[in-house]
Amino acid sequence: MIRNGHGAGGAAGLKGPGGQRTVRVWCDGCYDMVHYGHSNQLRQARAMGDYLIVGVHTDEEIAKHKGPPVFTQEERYKMVQAIKWVDEVVPAAPYVTTLETLDKHNCDFCVHGNDITLTVDGRDTYEEVKQAGRECKRTQGVSTTDLVGRMLLVTKAHHSSQEMSSEYREYADSFGKCPGGQSPWTGVSQFLQTSQKIIQFASGKEPQPGETVIYVAGAFDLFHIGHVDFLQEVHKLAKRPYVIAGLHFDQEVNRYKGKNYPIMNLHERTLSVLACRYVSEVVIGAPYSVTAELLNHFKVDLVCHGKTEIVPDRDGSDPYEEPKRRGIFCQIDSGSDLTTDLIVQRIIKNRLEYEARNQKKEAKELAFLEALRQQEAQPRGETD
Repeated sequence: MIRNGHGAGGAAGLKGPGGQRTVRVWCDGCYDMVHYGHSNQLRQARAMGDYLIVGVHTDEEIAKHKGPPVFTQEERYKMVQAIKWVDEVVPAAPYVTTLETLDKHNCDFCVHGNDITLTVDGRDTYEEVKQAGRECKRTQGVSTTDLVGRMLLVTKAHHSSQEMSSEYREYADSFGKCPGGQSPWTGVSQFLQTSQKIIQFASGKEPQPGETVIYVAGAFDLFHIGHVDFLQEVHKLAKRPYVIAGLHFDQEVNRYKGKNYPIMNLHERTLSVLACRYVSEVVIGAPYSVTAELLNHFKVDLVCHGKTEIVPDRDGSDPYEEPKRRGIFCQIDSGSDLTTDLIVQRIIKNRLEYEARNQKKEAKELAFLEALRQQEAQPRGETD
């Protein structure tokens, strides 16, 4: 059970510590398939100042420099705005970060990851701000390339003891390999869950008198705009909502979703949901059926579910039988038809393009690192 903050952000117009002026921080990126790695970057960036502005690149710019994005720019703008540490989103941000951009938005410095971001011609997108000393680094996490790799290699054997077919094994072994010999599948995630990371993402606030406790449950896999739209609608149901999200165990998700789901494990999904500004608390490994014990324990006023199919529990019973009996069950139409299945379909449909994108990204990074190595190996001139 992890408690989250309400409406974080909102530093606009506030003074910094000691009544000093507000420190404004700039981040930018593609923010494609927004995940806990992006959220952690933005959490770290927000902690470095008082007001966080996030620039998001257009589909055209991303396609030019990296390859086709998974999500549209409108979807990506909305996903970034839903992260609780973000104060402002700048659409159509330039792909190359310049001092002009920082000055235009009155930002003191920009924050970026340890990972390398290059233009189509192999230049460092942060070269100018680095030279001016107006950049800070944050720690690296899972990447969109990693997640795309997972979806390109979906197999029913992922959550079972079934052996991969020889055809699939050959494909998996050769997928995404470049001169460095690494595959996005074999090195898919650098994520190791710690209690400290959960504490950093959560606020620990309990429901206050007068707040309406709303419970929602699901996989929340590849936390996406469909989830955000749903949670935003749920959040609007009360004047003072306290939204609790119950996340099912991986094995439970695999039971009712089948195939290769969940793409992200329970700990990854927990951080993704905790980063959402519409969620107050997360139950890690929530029971599939919403029981009387759960409702009583959290003093739930309302239970919500989207328009997706409700799969019966293992014994064939309705998992929402108890809240329906109490008259506190509500189905919500978020207006979005995006699902995790549809995202995977987008990836599979454009498989060759995404494979080329991943390989191109790795090749560019290797060339850039080799150029740096050669530059550092050159004899330095004498200094006074």
